[in-house]
Amino acid sequence: MKINRRDFLKVALSGIASVSTSTFLFKKVASARTIFEKHFEEKEFMGILVDTTRCTGCRSCELACAEAHGLPIPDIEDRTVFNSIRNTSVKQWTVVNRFETEKGEVFVKKQCMHCTQPACVAACLVKAMKKREEGPVTWDENCMGCRYCMVSCPFDIPKFDYDKPMGTIEKCNMCYERVKEGKLPACVEVCPNDALIFGKRRDILHEAKKRLYTSPDRYIQMIYGEEDAGGTGYIYISKLPFERLGFKVNLGRTPYPEYTKDFLYAVPVILILWPAFLTGINHLTKKDKGVER
Repeated sequence: MKINRRDFLKVALSGIASVSTSTFLFKKVASARTIFEKHFEEKEFMGILVDTTRCTGCRSCELACAEAHGLPIPDIEDRTVFNSIRNTSVKQWTVVNRFETEKGEVFVKKQCMHCTQPACVAACLVKAMKKREEGPVTWDENCMGCRYCMVSCPFDIPKFDYDKPMGTIEKCNMCYERVKEGKLPACVEVCPNDALIFGKRRDILHEAKKRLYTSPDRYIQMIYGEEDAGGTGYIYISKLPFERLGFKVNLGRTPYPEYTKDFLYAVPVILILWPAFLTGINHLTKKDKGVER
C-alpha cells in the first residue's frame, strides 16, 4: 500500500504529538515525586505492628474490615478458607492465611502495606492515589483508570473492580476516616490477642525491637517492613523466616518510586496504551467465558 506525503506527515506529526504529550506527563510525574519525597521525609506516619506469634487465625480483623467499609461479610467460622493461600480482592481488603510449619500453625494477616514512599502514589498521574499525612495510602474517584498503581506495587495489592460501571481501585486504606477521627483502625480495635498494635511508626518499631531483644527464643531477629521497599506502614515480627510465610524478601531497601521513575521514562507510552489494553483483555475474557460450554 502506498502512502502520500500528506498522509505521511499526518502520521508523523500525530506520533510526535503523542510522544511530546506523554513526555510532558512523565516530567510532571517526576516533579511530583520529588515534591512528594521532600514533603513526607519530615512527617511521622502512623503504622501497625503485626505480631504473627500472637495471631490465632480468628479472622475477627476480616469481619471488622468488611463491616467498616461496606464489603461482603465473611463467614469467619469457616475454617476451610485456610486450605489454600488467599490474596486480597475487591471484596476483601484484608485476609488471614495459615501456614503449617514444624513450629505449629502460623497465621499471617495480609493487606496493603502502606509504604512510606509508595510506588502507586508516585506513578499516579492524577493524584488519585495519595499518601496521607497520617500514614494511610488511599484512593480517590478522580482516577483516570490507567491502573498503573497495580503494575507498580511491589506487593501486588491494588485490585480493579471491573464490575462497577466506572471501575474502582479497591484496597485497604488503614481506616483513614477512622484514624482522622482519632479512632483505631477497625482490625486493630477488634483483635482479641493484641496481635495488632497501632501507633506512630517510630513507636511500633521500638516495640518490635524490644520484643525481639527481650524474647530472642520467640522471634527471629528481623522486622519485616522496617526497610523493605524503603519501609512500610505495616511491620511484622515472626518466629519463622518471612520467606516461609509468603513474604517477598528480595525487594531491597530502595523506595520503589526510584524504580518507577526509571521505568516510566524508559517506556513513555505505557500509560497511553495501558487502559485500553486492560479493558480489551477484560472484554475478551468475558466474551470467552460467555461462549464456554
